[in-house]
Order: sequence, then structure tokens, then C-alpha cells
Amino acid sequence: MEAEDTTGAAQVTPTVIRASSMDWVPLAGVHLPGPDADTALAVCHGFTHHTRHPSTRRVLTALAAHAPVVAFDMRGHGRSGGRSTVGDREVLDLDAAVAWARAAGYPRVVTVGFSLGAAVALRQAAAGTARPDAVVAVSPPARWYSRETVPMRRVHWLLEQPHGRLAARLLGVRLAGPWTTVPPSPVEVVGDIAPTPLLLVHFTGDPYFSSGHAWALAAASGGRAQLWTEPGTGHGESGTDAALAERITRWARDAAGARPADGSADRGSTVRGHIPAERRGAGSEVG
Repeated sequence: MEAEDTTGAAQVTPTVIRASSMDWVPLAGVHLPGPDADTALAVCHGFTHHTRHPSTRRVLTALAAHAPVVAFDMRGHGRSGGRSTVGDREVLDLDAAVAWARAAGYPRVVTVGFSLGAAVALRQAAAGTARPDAVVAVSPPARWYSRETVPMRRVHWLLEQPHGRLAARLLGVRLAGPWTTVPPSPVEVVGDIAPTPLLLVHFTGDPYFSSGHAWALAAASGGRAQLWTEPGTGHGESGTDAALAERITRWARDAAGARPADGSADRGSTVRGHIPAERRGAGSEVG
């Protein structure tokens, strides 16, 4: 396998890895063998990012200082093939990362997603084919079509307008066509993650998603998710410094080791029985 340059903080050499998703999309990413061989982190980056993006690479290095890291570029991003479906079929990409980590011999695997990758991590933990032992979602949206902030209105312009889709290509994202069927939103599936431990991380000054997203997800988990509200105006990878990365890794190791082995915990949700429209907040639409 091809090796890249050494990351001094983690004192490991990231190795390029390759896999295919279940729908045969070729995926490329990196493996950073951190100091703890028991629990690996399968990381899912944010929209327009990839494993060589400066913010993402910095976070991967910080995480790898404390645990092994496996991360693929999502489809339509970086060196992976295919086209981005913006949170729908990317679940298969994270399935591939978890499966790769288990095949590499790591007994426990925790998924860590950022922004769009956090939505993917929640959906993959609820319905993926390679379930993780714990889940961390940093800056996750609770629902699709959220336009309550200027940055999110810009994202939707990229996704919905012809010139926006061309601009997305300039940002390094190859977009698939619009959804023909709207996939379940994170708030609709988060209640199905239990008994797998779940950590939600929200930055108080997040310019993309208000605190309502984090609180909606925590409530929909039936009170089983832990919610950390962090100071600052960061979002996803950009808000995750080395200290937070260390805390996330410590939580991940502890949570993965504490997961019930028989899966017998109640999987209920406080939002069951409500129609999807009742789970959305102001400023969110369904298309």
C-alpha cells in the first residue's frame, strides 16, 4: 500500500487504504495506527471535505494520537469514486470503513462523524450492515432541508441550482442527481441506535445548525444519548481542537467497552408515533 508523509503529533505514518462499498463505489482513504489496538475510530468527514483537507487531516492526526483511525473519502469527494448523494448512500461508505477496521483486527470500532458525516454516522448506526460499538456525532443536523442559517442557505444553493452544482464541482464535490426518495432524517432514526452508546457534540456558536438540532436529537434518542455543548463558533472538524479530540477518544474507548453484549436494552424513542412534520422545527422543509 502507498504511504504518505509522517504526522508528527501522532508519530505514525498514514497509509493509503482502498475498499469498495456494497454498491461497488471505489473508496480511498487512510489508516493511522494509533497507540490503542483495542478500539479503532472510523471517521466520516463533512461535506466538501476529504481525508487530505487541512481541517480534516488535523482532526485525524489529533484523534490518532490516542487511538487508531480509519477514514475513507466519501463518494464524490477526494480520491473516492462515485458521486455524492449528500447523506443517503454514504451510509454504505461508512459501512465499508467499519468493515475494514474489523477485518484489520480491531475488536471494537467507534464511528465518529462531522457535520454531514455526523448525519451519516447516525443513520449508519441505526440501519447499517456493519454496526459500530459506539457513535460520536459532531455538529449533526437533526433534519434535512434546514435553511435557518445563511451558511445552510448557501449549501442548498449549491445543491439545488445549476450554477451551484457547478460551483460544488469547483469545491471538489461531484454531486449525484436530486433525491428521488427522501431518506430518513437523523431525528427519525436516532431512537433506533440504542443500545449502542451515542455522543452528540454541539458548539454553542455553530453558524450552520442551531442548538435546536442537538436538543431534538437528544430528545429523540429517548434520553439515551449524551450531549456535550462546547463553547465557540466552530462547526464539525473546524471546531474540534486537540483537547476535544482527546476527550472524544477517551469517551469512545470507554463507551465501546461498556456496550451491552446482548443488545437487550430498550430501543424506544420519545418521537415514535409522531409524523415527520411534527419532528421538524421552524425553517425546515421537506422536498
